[in-house]
Amino acid sequence: MTVSPDAQAILLLTAHFTRSETAVQPLSPAEWGRLAAWLRTRSLTPAALLTDDLDVVFDGWADDKITRSRIEALLQRGAALALALERWSRAGLWVTTRADADYPVRLKRRLREIAPPVLFGCGDTRILEGRVLAVVGSRRAPDADLTFARRLGEGAAREGCAIVSGGAKGVDEAAMTAALESGGRAVGVLSAGLLRACTSRKYRDHLTAGRLLLLSPFHPEAGFHVANAMQRNKYIYCLADAAVVVHSGTKGGTWSGARENLSRGWVPLWVKRTDDAEAGNAALVAGGARWLLEEPDGKLSVSFPVAPDPGELDFYDLFLAKIRDLCRDVPRSRMELAETLKLQKSQLDVWLRQAEREGKLEKLTRPVRYRWRHPRQESLFEPSDTPS
Repeated sequence: MTVSPDAQAILLLTAHFTRSETAVQPLSPAEWGRLAAWLRTRSLTPAALLTDDLDVVFDGWADDKITRSRIEALLQRGAALALALERWSRAGLWVTTRADADYPVRLKRRLREIAPPVLFGCGDTRILEGRVLAVVGSRRAPDADLTFARRLGEGAAREGCAIVSGGAKGVDEAAMTAALESGGRAVGVLSAGLLRACTSRKYRDHLTAGRLLLLSPFHPEAGFHVANAMQRNKYIYCLADAAVVVHSGTKGGTWSGARENLSRGWVPLWVKRTDDAEAGNAALVAGGARWLLEEPDGKLSVSFPVAPDPGELDFYDLFLAKIRDLCRDVPRSRMELAETLKLQKSQLDVWLRQAEREGKLEKLTRPVRYRWRHPRQESLFEPSDTPS
């Protein structure tokens, strides 16, 4: 396995090379983010840490956590890195860092400086270039919820959409397995045991066929740790375009991950209806998620437009993204829209007419108001609140 000088520096500073390594603690994602930002201000790349005079590189640097002695100790692990890369390569694993072109774009864009500096993986990263739906839920979900998760996986496969989940038993595994067995694609973001999973008979054929991608920001041979399992939840959401919570308690990984996504606004969140009085599903909807509806024939439609990145939109696209949320549930008047969007009425009228022509808005009369138009339930990215 060959890595670039930039990737080599990032690995030395942020990765563990053995399960029991404790001599010096590698930098956390947030710590690496601070150091990377410092390097950028000095027009330096990570490789400069391997070749340049560190006295010059760190002139003016002041961080109580990221000390010069800590950096030097981490950089001296070259032999351990070489042995680890050889071991991982023999097992079919690859490594990508934030300095590499094949690092997942969604993670960089959404998490920025706290995106994991290193990802270990096995499988085809091109799976992440298409549409991706996150499906998450409890390990001990009821049978009805496991069946529902499998239907989501099967529907995603029909629509050419990949499923991303945590690979844990229960809802995660049910959705991923159903997608793969239906000829679809899946991404598993693992908090432990990546090396074991990549060599297991359960996943071997799917990996070989290019339908499965397994990822982890943690050491490939790491055992289970609650903190790692909680931390990886954000990566599941940030690799997707939308997410579905099938079953959640009111504490634990599914709950905390969904709440963090709602707080950060990474992707639209749908929630399955449930009769379980102790579930946290209703509380998630109260916190900003939306109920997921079934079609009249009992099927689940998972077709959706990819949610646009505001950085890639023109002003009309931004207008549509805003007005969709404003007018989806409650028709709005021209005056309400002008005041909320802070637009001149002449410009607002131009865009309202264009949205009408494109079939995105419906103009109501007596009084005049505008309502977002959506066929059926408008896809997993545009949920409806209509009771099922």
